[in-house]
Amino acid sequence: MRRPDRDTLSRRGFLAASAASAGLSACASKGGETTPHREGGGAADAEVTPAEDLMREHGVLRRVLFVYDDAAQRLDTGAALPLDQLAAAAGLIRRVIEDYHEHLEEQHLFPRFEQAGTLVDLVTVLRTQHQAGRRVTAQILALTAATLGDPERRQLATALRAFNRMYRPHAAREDTVLFPALHALVGGRAYTELGEQFEAIEHQTLGEHGFEHAVADVARIEQAFALDDLAQFTP
Repeated sequence: MRRPDRDTLSRRGFLAASAASAGLSACASKGGETTPHREGGGAADAEVTPAEDLMREHGVLRRVLFVYDDAAQRLDTGAALPLDQLAAAAGLIRRVIEDYHEHLEEQHLFPRFEQAGTLVDLVTVLRTQHQAGRRVTAQILALTAATLGDPERRQLATALRAFNRMYRPHAAREDTVLFPALHALVGGRAYTELGEQFEAIEHQTLGEHGFEHAVADVARIEQAFALDDLAQFTP
């Protein structure tokens, strides 16, 4: 039997690669704005590290911070404000960031750094800021549930800005200092085991596909604030 020549093999390889690429594109476009996560157990899922997981949750946080910016400006100017969606944003912070994300940090990251005597000053400040953030979130939730007169509008705008002023450098410091140091601190095996713990706690706390649901929730909130079209922010 005649063996295929090199040009034939090249064409077959090109067609196979094109088919695979088309399949991946279809999977990526299906289902709207969601982000692949660890569910499913595929080879790509195993590449999601604990630090990447935490950083992606910071992405949800940053999107809420942007909503808070817009809400504070509306409160200052007397513009219409979807108060129920602002309450939903604060509820998302409470559920995903404070009750889940920060719980992971406080129970599974911070003690490791403290026991190793590494970045202890930073961890101390981060712990303190978690507590401060929860107090501010409680204030935001209380104010969004109330009738807003002028004093309450000013209080709410102040609370939103205080939250943002703290959490922007807080998350940035974790992303650039704390999380990158984690792998070297705990070693490869413990790092992998930590990722598995995070997944189990996520399912327990947020339910299956918890991260994807958080992304969908913040997208709906952005839409209510007319912040969903990313192109509008291009200078």
